[in-house]
Amino acid sequence: MSKKEKIILDVDTGHDDAIAILVAAKSDKIDLRGITVVAGNQTLPKTLKNTLDICDFANIDVPVYAGMHKPLVRNQLEVSEVHGDSGLGDIPFPDTTKEAESKHAVNFIIEEALRSDGELILVPTGTLTNIAMALNLEPGIKDKIKKIVLMGGACGAGNATPSAEFNIYTDPEAAKVVFESQVPIVMTGLDVTYQALADEKVKERITKLDNRVANLTLKLLELFGETYREFYGFEHPPVHDPCTVAKIIDDDVFTTKKMRVDIETSSELTRGRTVCDFHNRTGKAANAEVAVDLDKDRLWDIVIESLSKY
Repeated sequence: MSKKEKIILDVDTGHDDAIAILVAAKSDKIDLRGITVVAGNQTLPKTLKNTLDICDFANIDVPVYAGMHKPLVRNQLEVSEVHGDSGLGDIPFPDTTKEAESKHAVNFIIEEALRSDGELILVPTGTLTNIAMALNLEPGIKDKIKKIVLMGGACGAGNATPSAEFNIYTDPEAAKVVFESQVPIVMTGLDVTYQALADEKVKERITKLDNRVANLTLKLLELFGETYREFYGFEHPPVHDPCTVAKIIDDDVFTTKKMRVDIETSSELTRGRTVCDFHNRTGKAANAEVAVDLDKDRLWDIVIESLSKY
């Protein structure tokens, strides 16, 4: 068996973050060192509760750490219209017995990076505040991190605004820190994640698994699907966040193109825009591998294989 990839999954747990957690926890190619939580889809108390609920429900024995409760310099945004007031719609969970660790998420990221031998992969699926704060507090960790595989940004249109994807829009200053950190970055943006649709064929495959976690996943997809039909006109919901985990499990799940990505922080019109220099017009050195195409069947094979293990 090939060596497992050591990762920290950094989440703001809504519907698709939850699926990313479920996939990462059961992959035989991933050593999930911990889950760090940030405010993003909802406030930190809610995203933390959602993370603990998912882990408890699925019997995932991984430490969970609470992190930053607001962006580096801006006010917290909430998107109840997308992920519901709880951040996970109206799904009821039993009272969880799992508790967050006392250590702050940023300190955990720093300590885990410093003790690694350049093998640690950070996988943020939400706002980049925890990652940016860790880099700001201990710049030396940039040489200890193998890469950052993030969900965020877009070469094309945004979803929070016409220009910006939500995770980058909510804390563009944090995104700027990360993209200028010199840590190798894989940017999994809307251009690819909008291809990751949970269509009827996919849902039929998950239904056939007939276990409680697979059934929970179907409920998550149903609630997320209602939102995407109402707000974005999608017939089927895209699952953004599991794409990052899938890339670590199988490098061929999507293709990337090396390019320069800069983050707009000052313009009210284009705040949070990931300015992707697709044709090297600026002449700046590339700082990211940007996802440009997805093998949808390969993605769902990965997701469903993990769900089958519950």
